[in-house]
Amino acid sequence: MRAISKVAPGWWDYTTLDREILDDAAKINIDNLQSFARDGFKINIYDTVQELYCAEALEYITAWQQATEERPAGICGPIGPTEQLPLVAQMVNAMNLKLEHCHFWGMDEWIIDGKEVAIDFPLGFAKADMDLCFNQIRPELRMPMANMHFPGVDASAYSDSYDQFRCVLMQGGQGETKHWAFNDPLKREGKYRDNPPTPAEYRQLGTRVVELHPMTLIQNARTSGGGTVQNVPGQAVTVGPRETWKAEKVSIWHPGHHDNPFGMRLTTLMISKGLADAAVPMSLLAEHPNVQFNFLRSGFGVCDVEMH
Repeated sequence: MRAISKVAPGWWDYTTLDREILDDAAKINIDNLQSFARDGFKINIYDTVQELYCAEALEYITAWQQATEERPAGICGPIGPTEQLPLVAQMVNAMNLKLEHCHFWGMDEWIIDGKEVAIDFPLGFAKADMDLCFNQIRPELRMPMANMHFPGVDASAYSDSYDQFRCVLMQGGQGETKHWAFNDPLKREGKYRDNPPTPAEYRQLGTRVVELHPMTLIQNARTSGGGTVQNVPGQAVTVGPRETWKAEKVSIWHPGHHDNPFGMRLTTLMISKGLADAAVPMSLLAEHPNVQFNFLRSGFGVCDVEMH
């Protein structure tokens, strides 16, 4: 029988893994990190914050430069990290890059009272995308609003758009439940009371409304609201694995302040070794053909005992 979670007994999460996997992950250090790369799993290490976020912003530019009238193309981007977003706008403006045939997919959005939040919701992800990036682009260069796809409770049009347009890249961060977007582990109930879904079952999940793991609520309160967890909705709509596998590449960015040093090591180990487990959703990317992890050297931290 799998272990009970140490942090949320009614849920699956990484604390239910075998101790051997957890201990092996903790042993990874910055000097041997790149040895975990393999075919289909690339690892980049950046020495400065400027290099990291510049490279992240350039992924937008590279994807949009591939768009043509005959074959529109774009990127699915995160909220968290967000530091790359103003840089994207600055680059578009400096390059006079016209985005008329380009597309953008938002990864997720909050749900309140059964409906996605409005564009003016202070913690809203579409609002952050518009404020930090798209509204900063000169009007004559901006992509049409019809080319911007944000998920909602009725996710059919959003999901279908991944078949209509080329998603060159899905970019994301990693949450403390080892999620991308809001693909959290599931509750420990029903058919998943004794074991989490198989990787194949979890990968069938598409864009959907989800209940958020308690760790995710705490993380979003910490990173976006100074700890005011009472302001964080308990549900969200998120892009699913089904759409993720339609992206040609998945690029995950680890600046070091979203997940912790151990979490970054754990998903690196599991993807490298092909240890896909739905209690650690990010580990399912072990089965995606083109994944890239990007680390800030100073943010990688250590897993040694440090009393504070």
